[in-house]
Amino acid sequence: MASSEGAPSPPSRAALDEIRDSFGFFDNWEDRYRFIIDLGRTLAAMPDVLKTDANIVHGCQSRVWIASTLIDGKLHFLLDSDALIVRGLIAIVLAAFNDRTPEEIRSFDIDALFLELDLMRHLSPARGNGLTALVRRVLSKAAEPPIAT
Repeated sequence: MASSEGAPSPPSRAALDEIRDSFGFFDNWEDRYRFIIDLGRTLAAMPDVLKTDANIVHGCQSRVWIASTLIDGKLHFLLDSDALIVRGLIAIVLAAFNDRTPEEIRSFDIDALFLELDLMRHLSPARGNGLTALVRRVLSKAAEPPIAT
């Protein structure tokens, strides 16, 4: 998932299929957790200037930040966390939502994805609540009217 400059690039739509395939490949959750952590390591760090109180996702056990921009009608997200496992969960969320139109984001059934991956059942309640808070924040960004440029 690295760009041509060697820096990590955000997950793509193809990455969502790769995540699904990888989850099916692993026989146990210990291996899946390692895979999720490895996904988190592929994400580029969010610039510190964007790690503000306004960009904090409330409801997460770890610190999580979200920023977005609308480019050519598609929302591009920058997400980061101070916890490796959460960065991996962020990678899954990005694979589902990043660089899609607000309509595509609102119509994507993220709960079905989490069910398919059996994710929520294997997260602590606090981590599951944080993931839900993150998804709500992404969906709220998709519901905001676009800013005219």
